[in-house]
Amino acid sequence: MKAVNLFACAVICLLTVSLFAQTNVYKDGQLPNDSRLGELRHLNNYFPFEVPETVKAWETRRDQLRMRLRVALGLWPQPTKTPLNVKIYSKSLRDGFTVEKVNFESYPGHFVSGLLFRPENVKGKLPAVLTPHGHGGRMQDHGDKIKSLIENGDEKFENSGRYPKLARCAQLARMGCVTFIYDMEGYVDSLQIPMEVSHRLNDRRPDLEAPTRWGFFSAQAEMRMQSIMGVQTWNSIRALDFLQSLPDVDGDRIGITGGSGGGTQTILLGALDPRPIASFPQGMVSTAMQGGCPCENCSLLRVDTGNVELTALFAPRPIAMTGANDWTKEIQTKGYPELQQLYKMVGDVDDVFCASYLNFGHNYNYVTRRHMYHWFNKHMKLGLEEPIVEQDWKPLTAKEYTVWDEDHPAPEAGEPHEIKLLKRIDQDSSRQIARLLRTADNKVQALQSLHGEALKAIVGRSLSSMVDISRQKVGKFERKGYLEFTDILRYDPAGEELPVVSFFPTKTKWTGTTVVWVDGRGKSGMYGEDGRPNREITGLLDRGVSVIGADLLYQGEFLAVGELHDRQRLATTTSRKVPAYTYGYNNTLFVQRVHDVLTLISFVANDEHATKEITLVGVAGAGPIAATARALVGDAVQIAIVDTQEFRFEKITQYEDVDFFPGAIKYGDLPGILALNAPYRLVIVGEDVPEFTKVIYDAAGARVKSAKSVNEAF
Repeated sequence: MKAVNLFACAVICLLTVSLFAQTNVYKDGQLPNDSRLGELRHLNNYFPFEVPETVKAWETRRDQLRMRLRVALGLWPQPTKTPLNVKIYSKSLRDGFTVEKVNFESYPGHFVSGLLFRPENVKGKLPAVLTPHGHGGRMQDHGDKIKSLIENGDEKFENSGRYPKLARCAQLARMGCVTFIYDMEGYVDSLQIPMEVSHRLNDRRPDLEAPTRWGFFSAQAEMRMQSIMGVQTWNSIRALDFLQSLPDVDGDRIGITGGSGGGTQTILLGALDPRPIASFPQGMVSTAMQGGCPCENCSLLRVDTGNVELTALFAPRPIAMTGANDWTKEIQTKGYPELQQLYKMVGDVDDVFCASYLNFGHNYNYVTRRHMYHWFNKHMKLGLEEPIVEQDWKPLTAKEYTVWDEDHPAPEAGEPHEIKLLKRIDQDSSRQIARLLRTADNKVQALQSLHGEALKAIVGRSLSSMVDISRQKVGKFERKGYLEFTDILRYDPAGEELPVVSFFPTKTKWTGTTVVWVDGRGKSGMYGEDGRPNREITGLLDRGVSVIGADLLYQGEFLAVGELHDRQRLATTTSRKVPAYTYGYNNTLFVQRVHDVLTLISFVANDEHATKEITLVGVAGAGPIAATARALVGDAVQIAIVDTQEFRFEKITQYEDVDFFPGAIKYGDLPGILALNAPYRLVIVGEDVPEFTKVIYDAAGARVKSAKSVNEAF
């Protein structure tokens, strides 16, 4: 009996394969010729900057990138600027300048520490320079290497040259600039998030991945756009606030310069904040390696862009840099010419400068600092006689440079603080969003201006014209009551293609309505066990409705025979389990599948058959994908039917999960995405209408309802 059952199962399986073979678009197990099946991008790829052809095109691109930066860094909406509670104390004297210890709170309970250099005996409002230090810390000490560095020409003095990051602060103070150097997370006195987490995390921390208790680099943090890089960037913004608050600082004359990781911060702060009027990002303007530390990476940041283009966001303000024998060694031919081209188009080509010193390694040395002093003298109108020559000075003692002491004890640090900080940031964002919606005259517009703009930045694509989409007809089959077509649909700008199947009614006259069917099983889910369209699609054909669906990325024909894809691919250039090493350069699978749905909708909306109405259906686990796509296409889709299966992004605890979606929790989870479908008709299958979704639909005076099944929804 058992043998008979096995034989029967085998026959059924063979029949099923035979029936479903007709849905295949490709022959002999061929995979789609899709760029996304290739190697994932990573930090050591080539990141060129292609300058737009017109000022208008650049301004559009610039605004898109700035929004993406804000979202990626957790700064959309911008965190509440709480009181800094600044403390300045313990003044040390040197020849021509003073040094004071500083601490303030960038978030309540989270401290920024650093040293404030001021010109000695200079009155009035003074220019200021903010200097994020980069790796090695503000107290980086060359030690015994200083002699060989002097011999090589990197440095000039044994005393101050040992501490190159403080050397630039001292000289800038002697030049008349109030200068603030502050600790990156994990360095010197900034130990609330320790070095082992902020810079050296190698593996995930299972005890910090729960929806109620999460830490940095977890799926929960990423879905709230929380990162070390984002915190550091907020520290930088608050450091500018601190400088501007000083009574002796001219807020209209602020420059910024940092090297290595501090160069990355210089790039980002210059891109986001209009206050710096001159910039010198050192050691990170490159089309090669983009930043090897977790503190220089976060999800979404460099998808389809790179450090040179991010540097260009400072334009038309004056910016300069140098190249060295590191990843910046090709800057003179790859990156700098494009920056010159942009500055020539939007401002003055003389306001961007780069010199290369390939005899030096990766550092911010005496020679490079000379260029920086000249740049700030010129563009911050310091009025000093050139050349400016850096002078030696007596180094600070440990007592002089250590911020925390008996009168100013170090704050809470470690895991308890990390958990508390991330929850505080999350609560602040939620309160801001709730306040905006509560006070807005038009809740739908308010939601679109906040959540909607974030969603656009995260997905990075919307409807396309037929100029971008091409169709290759593969097969046409006359069936009983309908025609069945197989096609290859291509989104040409990105080298993507989809195997597509569609059904057109012949028993009943076509009504002009097309259903875009998005199925978690791919196009095989559109068929029943008999090889014909499933019950729901058969019912639509009988009513004169056409249906189209596809295998989305890593569904159906995107997989080799027997292959499963139940986890996302990760970039393999590093073994460190940090999500930004993959998602900082690549869209997540969820986003890529949303792209595929947008391609399908764009094709139907512009097809030669002139569809009158599009209904979007998401079933079998693809409901969130369909809802996200629907939120981005405006009135191109008239009705959306979304089977949610009660899914919530908050339940995801692994960033390899196929539904992992950066920012999803921060921007309202699935109910927030469903709400972005307003004011267009929405039917939710599998659960009651979520309260948040209902509030927005009620405010829009629009139709949303729940149904027990997709059939009932129609």
